[in-house]
Amino acid sequence: METIAAISTATGNGGIGIIRMSGENCFNILEKIFRTSKNNKINIEKIKGYTIQYGYIIDNKTNEIIDEVLVSFFKNPKSYTRENMCEINSHGGMVVEKRILEECLKNGAILAQPGEFTKRAFLNGRIDLSQAESIIDIINSKTEKEAKASINQLQGYLSENIGKIRHELLDIMADIEASIDYPEYDIEEVTNSKAIKLLENVKSKLEILEESFNSGKVLKEGIKTAIIGRPNAGKSSLLNTILKEERAIVSDIEGTTRDTIEELVTIKGIPLKIIDTAGIRKTSDKIEEIGVEKALKVAEDADLILAIIDNTKELNEEDLKIFNLVKNKNAIILLNKIDLQDNNLEKHEEILNANKKVIKISTKNRDGIEELYKEIEKMFNVKEIDIYSGNLITNIRHKNQITHSIKNINEAINAINLNLPIDIISISIKETLEDLGKITGDNVGEDIINEIFSKFCLGK
Repeated sequence: METIAAISTATGNGGIGIIRMSGENCFNILEKIFRTSKNNKINIEKIKGYTIQYGYIIDNKTNEIIDEVLVSFFKNPKSYTRENMCEINSHGGMVVEKRILEECLKNGAILAQPGEFTKRAFLNGRIDLSQAESIIDIINSKTEKEAKASINQLQGYLSENIGKIRHELLDIMADIEASIDYPEYDIEEVTNSKAIKLLENVKSKLEILEESFNSGKVLKEGIKTAIIGRPNAGKSSLLNTILKEERAIVSDIEGTTRDTIEELVTIKGIPLKIIDTAGIRKTSDKIEEIGVEKALKVAEDADLILAIIDNTKELNEEDLKIFNLVKNKNAIILLNKIDLQDNNLEKHEEILNANKKVIKISTKNRDGIEELYKEIEKMFNVKEIDIYSGNLITNIRHKNQITHSIKNINEAINAINLNLPIDIISISIKETLEDLGKITGDNVGEDIINEIFSKFCLGK
């Protein structure tokens, strides 16, 4: 493969910038553009891995010094990509970084594609596909818990778990193939009896993985939280209070919020994707009507609803509609504006019948906000999520493959119960093995590989 190069640090000014190269000719290219402090070329034959050398990057046509640098050397196979690699640590700044990259390209390297360094690590067998995907999850982590879960996946916890399940399936396949190859020994009945027990055991393990996605999704995507209520109940004020900034416009004029406003915030270690919505009411304003319809749709799809009620007013038709909306959802009813007046709405039959946690708050002076946070923590106890067991799925692609695997296991079990020929049973088991192999990359098409690595940033 050709030698690739890219800037690995984020765009903009910073303390340092890193330009990466990887490939067979990496050191030969570096020899042309790097000089030591004594103005000597490096001796590529004497380069040792895991060493750093001080010097200068130069324009090899004019001998002009481009920057003072430190170069880290990594020799194959003990590098990120399992190829010869170097990282040029320059002063941070777009001009300097671009000039160093241009020198690499002018002297034989080609510009790396997004994620190509990690893709080479996968193709060269240093990591499997699930580990490669964990790298982008680490980069995009929004909470410490999510980062730890991604690091554990990078260390191979999930891969090891999938590997054990595949090994069990291969044992079943070995028995089935023995029955097919030696029909004269009449061991098919024994094989079927053993296979159904093993398949039920595998199915149970896969179902644990599939179910873990609910927790994994919370860590990775956050809890989709809709703030709903009638106009001027304090929805936008609640958003601003949680964010501790004036994110949404607050006004005494009803119908100010026409569209949804989304923000991500972490509360008690729990990532919340909070969505402020238009006030729910009947309106003749077409734009506001669209906003109300959107608010109802957001509430329907939400993982958590914060239903905010104006505690200074009597309940009306819009409030009753909101109570009906939250009936079968994770929801908390917030009685707002207790700093102005307390009508003790929590004693109303309509609120009691909603059977939801009721918290009195003031978005103005933050009364009740800490109690709200504690209730959310209780409802979604992220602390109980075991990120170390290898039984945690955070990736929708992995979840879909496991769901499909369970379907194939069920088909194999049904085939045994129906006394279908044993070679028919083996088809479903082979398909399960292929499904699980797609998680780790053992059985995956080039199109999926390209799609996964296209999501990476340049230089990673």
